[in-house]
Amino acid sequence: MGMNLVAILMLVGDRLKYVALVAGLAFATLLITQQGSILVGMADQTGAFIRDTGQADLWVMDPEVEFSEDGKALQDTALFRVRGVEGVEWAVPIYKNWLKAQLPDGRKLNMIVVGIDDATLVGGPPMMVEGQLDDLRADKAVFIDARDADTKLLLTRGRFKDNPQPLRMGDRLAVNDFDLRVAGTMKLSRSFFWDPVVYTTYSRALAFAPPERRLMSFVLVKVKSGTDIAETARSITEATGLQALTGKQFEKLTMTYILEKTGILVNFGLAVGMGFVIGLLVAAQTLYAFTLDNLKQYGALKAMGAGNGTLIRMMAVQVLIVALLGYGLGLGITVLIGKLIVATDLAFLMTWHIPVVGGVAILIICLCAGAASIAKVLRLEPAIVFKS
Repeated sequence: MGMNLVAILMLVGDRLKYVALVAGLAFATLLITQQGSILVGMADQTGAFIRDTGQADLWVMDPEVEFSEDGKALQDTALFRVRGVEGVEWAVPIYKNWLKAQLPDGRKLNMIVVGIDDATLVGGPPMMVEGQLDDLRADKAVFIDARDADTKLLLTRGRFKDNPQPLRMGDRLAVNDFDLRVAGTMKLSRSFFWDPVVYTTYSRALAFAPPERRLMSFVLVKVKSGTDIAETARSITEATGLQALTGKQFEKLTMTYILEKTGILVNFGLAVGMGFVIGLLVAAQTLYAFTLDNLKQYGALKAMGAGNGTLIRMMAVQVLIVALLGYGLGLGITVLIGKLIVATDLAFLMTWHIPVVGGVAILIICLCAGAASIAKVLRLEPAIVFKS
């Protein structure tokens, strides 16, 4: 314990190098954990629409669909073929596509239009803010996301120029020149896809969608109680030739496609790697300089009989202290930044894996940085203490 205390006093004795070492490790931790959390948050947001449509056990789609926004539509007959598969309790259609829209102030934009089954309203929004789900059956009715109303659907032109107004219940808008009325507002999960979202009925969506032979985006399927979902999915594929995925499988398919095709994984991977390299360089340089400045002290300890094992333990204590302080400080800053980020539409999700990976990375950094310093001390001759 006495030698450990000496190690701590030596460490904090040079405050400039001590602070620089802790700050460097904190910055490395911040880069690794923050960028990792943003990456995980963006990956999680790619499956927001799928999770919001959580009533179904299976999503049936064209075999070539690669992610949730991939517009490879199905023929209407696919719905009846899926309903005829053994183990299917119910199956309903859903429409999803980007369409041109115009707000009351004249501003034009693209919207993601979701059309849900008229009879059952299965696939509707997970939470209503204003209005009720049944209000969607009213003439020309659409629902808008409450967050979109205050940001993406803000009226800012014409008579609204000096007094911007959010789009609200009762306001009208046009989609593909079809007059529609906001009948309610909903709360959707934050999505990776940034365009505003409106919900309406399936038949109404088809009415103002561009005329095509195939318009049905997906078939949502509920499996009978006690029936194996995986087996039913295989039966649907065998009977129809279509792809049948659970929500989790569809989320994974979408996430994998987005991360691979957009380069997001590479960019954030480089940022995390940069944090590791910066931490390693700062820690190695500072710790080695600290060791050089204290060679006489280590030599004196050797001259007084301290063995290599004792010196290694002392340096290990020093490295462990700066690692814990730097990691704790960096992780704390990441959490604070994360609280600010989640209040916006930006992505941030810190799962338990991220602090663990960050902690292991900092530990590796400190072990690598300390290796050169320990080697220098082990080769040290005690006679150095007698040199001027």
